[in-house]
Amino acid sequence: MKEVEIFFDFKQQTEQIASVQHLIPAVVIIHDLQGTVIWMSKMGLERLDITMEEILNCSAEDYHSRYFNESDAKDYVPKILGLLERNNDDEIITYFQQVRYREQLEWTWHMSSTRIFYRNEQNRPLYTITMSFPIDAMHHMVNKAGKLLDENNFLRQNYNRFSKLSKREREVLKHMALGKSSSETAFELFISLGTVDTHRKNIKKKLETKSFFELSQYARSFDLI
Repeated sequence: MKEVEIFFDFKQQTEQIASVQHLIPAVVIIHDLQGTVIWMSKMGLERLDITMEEILNCSAEDYHSRYFNESDAKDYVPKILGLLERNNDDEIITYFQQVRYREQLEWTWHMSSTRIFYRNEQNRPLYTITMSFPIDAMHHMVNKAGKLLDENNFLRQNYNRFSKLSKREREVLKHMALGKSSSETAFELFISLGTVDTHRKNIKKKLETKSFFELSQYARSFDLI
């Protein structure tokens, strides 16, 4: 009986959202915990060129692989899982994601916000609701989103290498990225020139690069500069 009440309460709330969807300047999606779409606003269905019946019969794996860029999904999916785990009434997470409406089209950046929409009788999450706002291709946020994605990907791919650096080596790396010479670094860190050169050699070995650009990228991505 309780499950029936939950279903009808959820259905009523969804119908309330549907009744005002034409006033909302964003795509609205309700997902279950597996990422399967339970409901999507008309704007979203039209952009994806799909019917509600088709999307309800679409598996979560097929839906995400067809319309979403896997590279940025690696950034926001853990955030969504964290949201569900914390199960906080007031928490909202916001993130960037790339969506492709049709296979022949380019990716379109969106800024999306997700929160828990409905819970079961044990107060555990059942569904999430997301509002997704398309970003104009000429908007400066598109470039920022792209840079943020690149940085997050770099962090994931190179964390193990960076974690091998000692505290002192990270300080030296910071000076390298700022263009400081060995003698300038030695003076500012109060260490010998030979010690600086040894640190520089070890940094390049541990990070597996001699490229100034990549060394600077490590410093930027891991907040050394």
